[in-house]
Amino acid sequence: MTVAALPDTLVDELVAICGHDHVFTGRSALFNRARVPSPFPAHKWEEFIPQAVVLPTSAEQISEVVKLANRHRVPVVPRAGGTGLTDGAVPLKHGIMVDVKLMNRILEVDVEDRTVTVQPGINMLKLSEELKPLGFIYPDNPASYPCSLVGGRIGTSGWSLIGARYGHSRDLVISFEIVLPTGEIIRVGDGGGKKVRKSSSGYQLKHLFMGHQGTLGIATEATLELVKRPEAEFSAFFAYPSYIDAWKATGELARSGAATLAGVVLFDEWKVDYLRRDDEAYIPQPDWVKAVVAVAMYGNADEVRPSAKRILRIGKDSGGTYLGDEISQGDWASRHDRYATPQHGRSRDGQVALMSWHCEDASIPYTQLPVVREKWHAIAEGLRERFDMFDDWGLFAYTNGAFKPWGDYLTEIDIGIWEMKWDDESWAAWVDAKREIARVAIEHGGSISACHGSCREGEVDLVPEELGGGYEVMKKIKRALDPNNIMNPGKYLLDQAYEEEPE
Repeated sequence: MTVAALPDTLVDELVAICGHDHVFTGRSALFNRARVPSPFPAHKWEEFIPQAVVLPTSAEQISEVVKLANRHRVPVVPRAGGTGLTDGAVPLKHGIMVDVKLMNRILEVDVEDRTVTVQPGINMLKLSEELKPLGFIYPDNPASYPCSLVGGRIGTSGWSLIGARYGHSRDLVISFEIVLPTGEIIRVGDGGGKKVRKSSSGYQLKHLFMGHQGTLGIATEATLELVKRPEAEFSAFFAYPSYIDAWKATGELARSGAATLAGVVLFDEWKVDYLRRDDEAYIPQPDWVKAVVAVAMYGNADEVRPSAKRILRIGKDSGGTYLGDEISQGDWASRHDRYATPQHGRSRDGQVALMSWHCEDASIPYTQLPVVREKWHAIAEGLRERFDMFDDWGLFAYTNGAFKPWGDYLTEIDIGIWEMKWDDESWAAWVDAKREIARVAIEHGGSISACHGSCREGEVDLVPEELGGGYEVMKKIKRALDPNNIMNPGKYLLDQAYEEEPE
C-alpha cells in the first residue's frame, strides 16, 4: 500500500514552523523512522510509515506543529530514540512524525537541590558522562542505556536495571514540560515547583503523562534526580543445578533486606542454553548449570562491603556456586550489550543468523514464576514447531519494584525471529502467541507489561481485560485531552473512545 504525500500547503506550513532543513518527506527518512528494534512486519512496511518527519528545536515549534495538525486533522506521532519494544513510535495511521533528537541540551545542573534539567533528546549515557566531572550520575539504566532518550523514557514510563536501588523513570523524573494534544504547553509534577518531589495539592498528573506511548502529548523538557556517583559496585553470579533451586534462592536474595540492592535476576535453562551459543555475550558454563542468579549492589563502600558478604553467604547457603569475579563483574558490566545480541545470534545448529528478537515483559508475582515459565515456553515451542523462523531464547525474571525488590518480577521470555521470513501466516501466528502469553500473565495475577507498554498487536487486545474499569477512564481522558484524536491514534485501542457517544 502506497501512502499519498501530505498536501504541499501543509508541508510548506511545517517548513515555516521548523525550517527547511528540519522537514523531511523523502522515502528513506520516512521508512527509517517507522522501524523499531522489536519484531516488525517487514513485508507490510509501507503500511506503517509517516507522511512527513519534522525535527523541531523548541517546545514552541512542537506546539505549532500540533496546532497545525489539529487544523488539518492529521495524526502526530512522537519519536525519541526509537528503541521501544511496543510500537509506541510506529505511525499506525501515518501523519506527521515529530522526532525530538535535536532537542538534546542540558539546561541546568543544580548540585545543591540535586536536580538536572534537560531536553528530551538526550540519553542517559551521555547525560551521566557530562555529570561525571561533578561526581554525579542519572541512574535511569535500561538495557538500551546507550541509545534510548529521556523523552522516550517518559513516554514509556521506562524500567531501570538498577531500579531496586534508585527507582525507575517514574521515580527519577521529578517534573516535565509537555505539549498537550491541542498544542497547549504545561508542566506536570508532584507539585507546582519543578523541583518538588512530593505534594498533596491535587491530582498526581505526572504519572498520568508517563507511559502514555505518545497518546497524550510530547515531552519537551524534564527535571531529573541528580544522584551521587556510587563509591562501590558489587555483582555476584551464582549457578544452580535446577530452576527451582535458583528460584528459591532468588526469593531469599531479594528479601535479604540490603538497602544497597540494585537488582536480582534469575536466568532459566533456556536462557543459559542460548547464552552458551553466543560466544560474544557469555562465557560457557558446564552442562550441570541449569539456572543462574545474578545480584547487583550500589552505594557507599561502608554499606556495600558488609552487604556483599551477606549476599555471598545467602548464595552459598541456598546451594549456589559462585561463578567467580571474572564472570560476576564482567558479565554485569556488559549488561547493555544484551540489547545487540540479535546482531550475532546463533541458531540451535550453530549457524550465525541476523535476527531480531522480542521479549514479553510481564509483571508476575514471585509465587507464580514457575508455572508462568512453563506455560510461556509451551507457547514458544508451538511457534517453533510450526515455523523454523522462531527460536526460544529463554526467560529471565528481574526484581521489579522500586525500593522493594521482594515484590513482583519483570518476567521476560525472549523469542528470536528471522524477520526476513515474515509472511501473513507467520505474522498471524506470532500475534496469536503474543495474545496467549499476555493471557497467561493476567490469569496468574500479573500485568501484561512491566516496562515496555502493551500496545502491540495481539497483547493490546487484553488491555481492557487487565485494567477493567480503569480502561474506561483511560478512554474518557483521551477523548477529553485529544478531542480530534490527533496524538498517536491507534495505540491502546483508544480509537474506541471516538466511536462512542460521550456521556
